[in-house]
Amino acid sequence: MNDSYSAGLEPLYVCQYLNQINSRGLLFGDQPFRFSVPSFLFQWSLISVITYFVQFLLKPVGQPLIIAQIFGGFILGPSVLGQNVTFLDEVFPRKSRVVLDTVSIFGFILFIFLIGVKIDPSMVLRPGKKALSVGILGFFLPFGLAASAVFLLNKFSALDKDISRVLPQIVAMQSMTAFPAITCFLDDLKILNSDIGRLASSSSVICDVCLWSFIIIKFAADLARTKSLRVIIGSLLSGVLFIIFVIYVIRPAALWVVRHTREGRPVKEIYIFLTLVGVLSTGFIGEAIGIHATVASFVLGLVIPDGPPLGAALVETLDCFVTILMPLFFTICGLQMDIFSIQNLKNVGVLQLVIFVAFIGKIMGTMLPLIFCRMPFRDALSLGLIMNTKGIVEIAFLNDFKNQDVSLLTLNLGISNQLTYRVMTGEIYTVMIISVVTITGVISPIVRILYDPSKRFVAYKRRTLLHSTNNDELRILACVHSQENVRSITSLLQVSNPTKTSPINLDILHLVKLMGRSSSLLVAHRQHGRSSSNRTESEHIFNAFKKFEQQDSGLFVVHCYKAISPYLTMHNDVCSLALEKRTILIILPFQKQYTFEETVKSSYAYRQLNKSVLERAPCSVGILIDYEILNNSNQVITQSSSYQVVVLFFGGADDREALAYALRLSEHSNVRLTLIRFITSGSGDIVQGTERSKMLDAEILSRFKLRTFETEEVVYEEEMVKNGRDVIMVARSTGDAYNLVMVGRRHGESPIMDHLAKWNQCGELGSIGELLADSEYKGKASVLVVQQQIKVWGLKDPEESTHLRRIKS
Repeated sequence: MNDSYSAGLEPLYVCQYLNQINSRGLLFGDQPFRFSVPSFLFQWSLISVITYFVQFLLKPVGQPLIIAQIFGGFILGPSVLGQNVTFLDEVFPRKSRVVLDTVSIFGFILFIFLIGVKIDPSMVLRPGKKALSVGILGFFLPFGLAASAVFLLNKFSALDKDISRVLPQIVAMQSMTAFPAITCFLDDLKILNSDIGRLASSSSVICDVCLWSFIIIKFAADLARTKSLRVIIGSLLSGVLFIIFVIYVIRPAALWVVRHTREGRPVKEIYIFLTLVGVLSTGFIGEAIGIHATVASFVLGLVIPDGPPLGAALVETLDCFVTILMPLFFTICGLQMDIFSIQNLKNVGVLQLVIFVAFIGKIMGTMLPLIFCRMPFRDALSLGLIMNTKGIVEIAFLNDFKNQDVSLLTLNLGISNQLTYRVMTGEIYTVMIISVVTITGVISPIVRILYDPSKRFVAYKRRTLLHSTNNDELRILACVHSQENVRSITSLLQVSNPTKTSPINLDILHLVKLMGRSSSLLVAHRQHGRSSSNRTESEHIFNAFKKFEQQDSGLFVVHCYKAISPYLTMHNDVCSLALEKRTILIILPFQKQYTFEETVKSSYAYRQLNKSVLERAPCSVGILIDYEILNNSNQVITQSSSYQVVVLFFGGADDREALAYALRLSEHSNVRLTLIRFITSGSGDIVQGTERSKMLDAEILSRFKLRTFETEEVVYEEEMVKNGRDVIMVARSTGDAYNLVMVGRRHGESPIMDHLAKWNQCGELGSIGELLADSEYKGKASVLVVQQQIKVWGLKDPEESTHLRRIKS
């Protein structure tokens, strides 16, 4: 074993017995911790348990997962439990670190490969002006300020050799904003598909390009200064050949796989297998020619198309392995930390000064172009803080610096000695890891306080059907999950009475779950000249609505959009597009599809999406429950057909909104409208409400009664009910007599509504809506549950002084 140490260095070699892999067991006298397999399994189990426990403790305070994983290693390392030398030697002996390190690096390689797969290269090739300016200035301004601070410190202060040697690397690391770290942080905060989230993702990619350009230039300069011409030419040539091979061989092969995999079909296992072999082979080739295996795997990931089918299949296949392996990587970082190694407070002060200067420089570099573009100060500051977050890439840089050696040949009394120095000592490494954890841990709750994407969805005017005039253009945003939703939406739009003076401006938003991508997407659809067999599901959906537009030329104007985002934050795409397009009504498909006998499909994700949109929408919302497709009916309005619509009216803002929409439908020549008003034998009103609300109910009912005198196609009925059972009987009787049932979502409190509340299990449809969505409701009529716009800046809700039924979230 090599016993030569320099200050703060660990031994470079560890003696161990060969073939000590599997233990025969304690009964045969074997100590399991002396063998590789049982030692590794116990370490992995212990790391997983400790990490999960720390994550459980830190989750209520909004800390990212990376903080919990590093803290887990910190607890197991020499700073806490490792203070007991016996524990450290028995549970984490030095010889077992080789196995842990190897497995953790393999997990890191897979993680970086998946990040490359998820990145859309167009973010670099076609960046927005904001992202370009933020990315460039967000790198070079902190780099320039921190480098200036280092220059002044070296000039006017006597720094230790250890700290002087590592400061250039610290400056580069603090100036970077790594895309993987940013996307993980945004995902933890659930703002990946917000405006700030998209801008942060794009800007971090540009910042990464600046960093790697700097690294490549510096690497080339170091080669030119220290290596022979043969080594320089060989390194550059091998790197160029590697890039050419990846772009012109692997990229076409990946595109061939995508073209020959039909949409909706799984990718063949042989393609997944070959890709994994490619990751391993690419890593080996990279190490052989002097490129780090993680960099080589990242380049390979970049040339594989993101999203379905191949990118999504790779992410789905490898995500579970990465989830299991990555805690090892972070925990080892914590194991290498020793809080008691911090002895030189001057070095700590120098490091913190450089980190602080870079931190302020990055905030300035991020905020300056945004403030110039008149972005709100809070949003600009939030983005500046987000760009300062650190994560897995920065920690990988620190590990690489810590493991780099510098060999010096010294002559002592005529005897030559080889002394090896580490680029980064244990003290500096510990201080930097603490800085990463502190910065990210503090930024996370601050950003949660500063930036709430839902606040901007509050509209400054009424955007409801009730407050629209007959000559206004009806702006509708229809959300679609699959092709099955198309027919029900077009049937509803067909009877919405578009006219030349009041056309329907229709925005179609295809909602797609984020798979195989790191960044979310909200883009307008562009027509492609593909054959019908190669069209994506989005193109099939959009073509159906475009044909619908052409059939009624001049009555509909259709715009198509596609949103790719996590289900948990998909409501941000819906609400932001509705706000931008000044939408009056958002139509959402209900999450359940029924057969005659049973529920065949139920999605918690869709249900939560609908609830989130209902809570934040800047306009009115309608949830459409489609029974037509389940009854094999294809209701098409013709000049000779009649479309039966009924409104169940109990009272309140949502019922008034539903009735206002129904009045518009009644203008259609083929629509027959019936209003059923529920009353009780006592006061006549089935639900409680303010005097203002009752006055508005009376006003719209008067309008409706006048309409009954103008045409026989509009009918007013009253139903006397005594209890909830009577309401159920009347509501369910509408299923066979009508094509569309309309009802408000929220209703005031009353004994009858309390009785009906047992159907309100999900919370998105309200008591009456859940009653009509129940599997016992076997009607042919589709159901539209309407909620009037609930948030308007500076306007008072006429229902607010009464206790509206609280819908369970």
